[in-house]
Formats: sequence, C-alpha cells, structure tokens
Amino acid sequence: MLLALALLTAGCSSTGGLRAEQARSRAASTAGGAVDTPRWKIAMITHAGAGDAFWDTVRKGAEQAAAKDNITFLYSNDAQTQGQVQLVDAAIDQKVDGILVTLAKGEAMAAPLARAKAAGIPVISINSGQEFSARFGALTHIGQDETTAGQAAGTALGTRGRKDVLCVIHEQGNIGQEQRCSGAKGAFNGQLETLYVNGVNLPDARSAIAAKLQADPGLDTVLTLSAPLAATGLQAAKDAGRSVEVDTFDLNTQVVDGLKSGAVGFAVDQQPYLQGYEGVDLLWLYRYNLDALGGGKPVLTGPQVLTKDDAPALAQYVARGTR
Repeated sequence: MLLALALLTAGCSSTGGLRAEQARSRAASTAGGAVDTPRWKIAMITHAGAGDAFWDTVRKGAEQAAAKDNITFLYSNDAQTQGQVQLVDAAIDQKVDGILVTLAKGEAMAAPLARAKAAGIPVISINSGQEFSARFGALTHIGQDETTAGQAAGTALGTRGRKDVLCVIHEQGNIGQEQRCSGAKGAFNGQLETLYVNGVNLPDARSAIAAKLQADPGLDTVLTLSAPLAATGLQAAKDAGRSVEVDTFDLNTQVVDGLKSGAVGFAVDQQPYLQGYEGVDLLWLYRYNLDALGGGKPVLTGPQVLTKDDAPALAQYVARGTR
C-alpha cells in the first residue's frame, strides 16, 4: 500500500504539474486569462512585421500577455507610412481600449495619435520613435534607446580591436537606424562610415556590401542593424573574399549559430518579446488601475551586448521564438 502511494505521488509530481500547467494555458487562451477584468480590446500597429522573425517575437510577447490579461488582441502592420496611419484610424473607429504603435516614421504619426487621444484611447509607443512618444501623447515608450544601443555597439567594437567599420542602414529614413550608426560612431575611436542598402531586396543588399568591401580593403568590420542583414553581411564578405568581422543588432537562430561559431562577433539585443508583452501589460494596468511605469521616461528593454559566451544559454529561447 505504501509502495502504491509512493508511486502515485511520484506520478503526480512528474506529470501532474505539467498537465496542470497545460490546462491553465488552455484556460487562459480560451476562457479569458487569469484576471476578472472586462474583456478589453487592444490593437498593435507596427511599421514592419510581415514574415519578419523579430516582429513575430514582438507579437508573441503581446499575445501571451493578452491571454493572461483577458485581452482581445488585434495585430496589423504596414511598411508604408500612410498605410500605418490608416490602420491606427481603423483601430480608433473600432473603439479599441488601447493602442500599441511604432513611431519609426516620426511626424507622420502625430495626427492619428492626436485622434486617439481625442477619442479617449490610451496609447503606448513601442520599439521606435522614443523621441516622439511623449510629444504625441503616449503614456510611455517601451524599447531601447537607439543612440544608447549604438554607443554600446561602438564600445564593443573598440573592445574587440576593430579599426574600420561599415555600418549598414537597410531602411532609409528610419530614424532608429540612423541613431544606431551615429551612436556607434560617437563611441568608437576608429573609422566608421555608413552604407545605405535596400533591406527589402537582400540580393541587392548583398551585392552592395560586397562591392564596398572590394572597393575598400581597409574595412575590417561590417555592422548590420538587424538579424537578417547579418546573414547577408556574412554572405557579402564571402563574395568579396574578405575575412572581415560581422557584428549585428538583434537575434535570430542564424545569429546565435554565428555567435557560437565565431562568425558573428557580438549582437546587440533589445528583447523584442518584452516590448510586446510589457506593452499589453502596461495598457491593462492603466485600464485597471491607472498605473503608469517610467515616471515620464522610457521603459528600456535594452541594449544587451551578447557574445559567444552567451550563445549556448540563448539558443533554446531563440528557438521557441521568445528571444
């Protein structure tokens, strides 16, 4: 009898907890999460996202917070400025209870956010446009300060003994990308120049980087501003027959593999999962309790400078889509 009881107890501890957790997850997604507040509706509208692992991670964080907070979550994105404006207007027309929005295009988003404020809809900006957030009436901004992130990259470049760096901007007009390169240049004692490429057309971007590496034999480093461009930079270096170091911003599986192998020197991570998760959570807190974090300052999710030493621990989280 004692043996049977022991086996039963062991069975509960080894699998019962897992089953209970799975049941709680199912309940959270189907029965309104873990809170008893009304089923509020939150819209997230970003300037990018289609087929992009970075934005998939932002979205996953938001969806998981929404499931916990009894939120109906609506997601949309448009790379064109006017398209993003129209999506914000559509969310206002739907009378959502909160809006998360990126401000990569700056001044163009002032009018729709003013309309949201007039409609009594709280707004939080995420990821980009920190300098516009408070001015446009957002409760706070969640993301990393791009100049600070650039400075962290510039410091890391110096620590690694880099001398001549090519900083690749893949979306002309994106303020955050300009700030990353500018911040890196300000904190770096060597030479740093900027190259503009079309990040939508990766073969063209690859050719442009390779051509620059061939034309300037003094370059010893390529600094890309997104994880997909890191792979493009590595391919371009191979095309040019150059053994330059590639460093980057953001993470994906290929970047983690590159960190492990040494093909990528470092990655500056802004923790996109947190941007989505905390965005939804803070809107819920505001609706529920008029809470606001940051004290008028941005809520920072980065930068974290990650190297080969960090790669083994990161791999499992990147693989599941939360880093």
